[in-house]
Parts: sequence; structure tokens; C-alpha cells
Amino acid sequence: MKLFIQIPCLNEETTLPAVLATMPKEIPGIDEIHILVIDDGSTDKTIEVATSLGVTHFVHHVRNMGLARSFRDGVNYALEHGADIVVNTDGDNQYPQERIPDLVAPIVAGEADIVIGDRQTATIAHFSWFKKILQKLGSQVVNVAASTDLPDAASGFRAYSKASLLRLNVVTQFSYCMETIIQAGNKRLKIASVPIDTNPKTRESRLFSSMGQHVMKSAEAILRSYIMFKPFGFFAAIGSLMLVGAMIPFVRYLILIWFFSENAGQHLQSLILGVALLVGALLALALGVLADLQRTNRILIEESLERLKGMQYGPATRVDVER
Repeated sequence: MKLFIQIPCLNEETTLPAVLATMPKEIPGIDEIHILVIDDGSTDKTIEVATSLGVTHFVHHVRNMGLARSFRDGVNYALEHGADIVVNTDGDNQYPQERIPDLVAPIVAGEADIVIGDRQTATIAHFSWFKKILQKLGSQVVNVAASTDLPDAASGFRAYSKASLLRLNVVTQFSYCMETIIQAGNKRLKIASVPIDTNPKTRESRLFSSMGQHVMKSAEAILRSYIMFKPFGFFAAIGSLMLVGAMIPFVRYLILIWFFSENAGQHLQSLILGVALLVGALLALALGVLADLQRTNRILIEESLERLKGMQYGPATRVDVER
């Protein structure tokens, strides 16, 4: 069984040596371990440092493409080179690479398709109380959208089986973390969680410039992924709210004309508002039906894409197929 450990890097010449130094040399059930550095437009000596430390697998971006694109390109490279399992860590040495054997163990044993390292964010000293609350809230929202029960949905320390990677399709440009969980949950892939500790903070995050941007981008990714898999439920909920809202001005209008029939013409605004909300409810229902039909087409396209990936990268391992 072949394992690829991919490391997305953006100017990580100072921290990359520590990351590579803690990489496991042997893992039970794994025959080959390969390190893949994804250079996402670095302008420092990241590549030179990686090469001097023995790394031979690289993906190069001429300019910064973002974490989601780096993850996707790294996965494609790993699959092209025969990977059975892909582990994603980070070039800033946030994650404990020595825990990679624990991360891949459930996949090797055939007990999980995806394993996520739980950073236990409530215990991270450099996280503010506000960030801890946001992390917990974000994980809960993802769990609702994916029908999962994961304590740390935003963790990027993950292991993926080949079978799961053939079924997942990253389309967001911001971060793959939330999207892949929602996809995996709705595609009935088995996701496990392993508690880990994090290393001391080495730098500020380069994924977002502020907490507000992070929240907005994450919410956008979650909402888009949720609508992709449950479009009718989403639009039906909006339509139901608008339908209930339409009843209020209708009832108000009926009450007013019942008791003040001589002034019925003065209350037409209630009738207009009710009609507008009713039309909105019908439009939401129609959008739900159309989006659900589009979802059916997307499922068929993804099944075809999965077969094409299988032809391009080869079938999944025996453990993945039997499960």
C-alpha cells in the first residue's frame, strides 16, 4: 500500500525542515511513504530547502492559487503516482506529523474512508475565546449539513483513502475542508476522528486576512455545498417561510375589511404584500424542483467522473473495494 503525504506550502522555508524532520519513516500496513510538496507560488527558498532535505515529488504553482486548488492538484498528482492513501498536513508545522500512523490506521484496517485529526480546539492556548466559539459553531453547522458528528470539521490534518478521493470533487476556491466533509457525509462515506495535539503557533494564517473574512468564506462554502446536495429542502424551507409570512397580511386584510368594511380600500397594502410573498413562495418551490432535477443530473455526471477517475488512476485497493 502506497502513502503520499502532501504538504501545501507558501513561503515555508523556515518551518518546512521541522515538518519534514518529524515525518514517520515506517507505518504498519504501508509499504511505501512518499512526501509531496505543493509549492503554491512561494517566493522564498521553500523548494530549495525541500530538495536539500530529500523531497523528490513536487507540484508547482507559478502564482498563489489557494488552499483548495493546492489540495486538488496534490491529490491528482498522488493518484497519478499510485497513491492508495493521501494524507494532508501543513507547511507551517501546525500539525504533529508523528501522529500520521494513527491517522491512517483506520483506513488501513478498512474501518474508515476519511480520518480527520481533532485538534481539540477548546484546549489550544493561542485560540481566542471568540475563535473557539466560532470553530465549535462551524463544526456543528457542517455536521448538520453532512449528517455527521465531527468535533473539528475545520482541521486540515486528514487522511483520505483512494476510494474516497475518486468520489470527491472539490469545486470551491477557498478551502476544501468543509466542502469535502459535506460531500463525504452525503455520499455515505465513513468519516472517523482522531484526537491530536497541535504544535506551537509559528505564524499567522495566510488563508484569510481577518476572522470576518474567514467566517464569510466558510459560510459561503458550507451553504453552496448544502444546496448542492439538498436543494429541494433548502428552497422548500424558504418557500414555507414566505407562505407563512403571506398569511399574516391576508388575515390582517380580512379582519380589517370585516370590521371596517367602509375603509376596505385603505388596506390594500396588506393584500399587495400578501400576494408578493405568495408569489415568492411559489417561485421558491419552482426553484426547488428545478434545483432537485439539476442535482439528479449532477449525481449522474459525478458517477461518470468517478468511473473515468478509476480508469485514469486505477481501481481502489482491495480493502476499499470490499468495504
